[in-house]
Amino acid sequence: MGSVSFLNEIIKVSTLSVLPAPHEKAAFVAGMFARIANGYDRMNRIMTFGLDEWWRRITVDALAPTPNAIMLDIGSGTGPFLPLLRAHAPQGFAIGADFALPMMQSGIHRTDARSAFICADALVLPFGDNSFDTITAGFVIRNVTDIPATFRELYRVCKPGGRIAILEVARPRFAVVRWAHRFYFEQIMPIMAGLLGADPIAYRYLPESSRQFPDPPILADMLRQSGWEHVSYRHLPPNAVALHIAVRPHVLDIADE
Repeated sequence: MGSVSFLNEIIKVSTLSVLPAPHEKAAFVAGMFARIANGYDRMNRIMTFGLDEWWRRITVDALAPTPNAIMLDIGSGTGPFLPLLRAHAPQGFAIGADFALPMMQSGIHRTDARSAFICADALVLPFGDNSFDTITAGFVIRNVTDIPATFRELYRVCKPGGRIAILEVARPRFAVVRWAHRFYFEQIMPIMAGLLGADPIAYRYLPESSRQFPDPPILADMLRQSGWEHVSYRHLPPNAVALHIAVRPHVLDIADE
C-alpha cells in the first residue's frame, strides 16, 4: 500500500506546473541542478536510452574544431562535451562554463591539462571579445533567462569566422511520433525519475520548459538577428532534438567598432 501511495504522489506531482516566474528562473535552475548533480549523468543515460552521448558526438563532428582550437562549452554541466572536444583538437584547449558549481564538481574527472571548468553566467561571460574558435551549447539555451541576449554574448566572445553548435530539445515533426514523445516526456519520465530516486520536480521542469522553447526555425531566426550567419539546423533521430550550426562573420560589424 505504501508503494501505491508513493506512486500516486509522483503522478500527482507530474500534473502540477513547476515552471518558475521569469524573475525567479535563474535561482530555480541553479538550485535544481545543484540537487540533481550527483545523479545527472546516470539519469541522462537512462532517460535518453543512451542517445545523449551520440547526439553530442554528432554535434562535435559537425562543429569540426581545428587541431589547435580554443573552445568554449557553455552550460557545460558535468562536462560531457569536454573529452569529445579535446579528441577533435589534440593541441587545443576546452573551457566548460556553468553557473551550477555542484554540476562541475560532479564532472571534474572529465577535465585534464587541456581543459578546465569555470563558474560563469551565459549572459555575462568573464572572457574578452573574440576569445574562442568554437562554442558548444548542449541543452542549456532552454534554461537561460534571455535567449537573444545569450546569443549576443556568445557572439561577442566568439572569434570572427568562429562557429557555434547548439544542441537542444525539439518537438518531433510527425504527429504520431510527437504524441508518443510527449507522452513519454511529460508523463512517463517524471514517474521514472521518482522511482529511480531522482528529483521528479526537476524532470517535470524539463518537458514543461521544452514545451515553451522556440521551434528550430524560430531559434534559427533568433541567431540571425543576433548577428550569426550561415545558420542551419537539422533534427537528430528520433527527431526529439535539433542541432543548430552558425558562423560569426569574418567582417567586423558596427558592434565591433
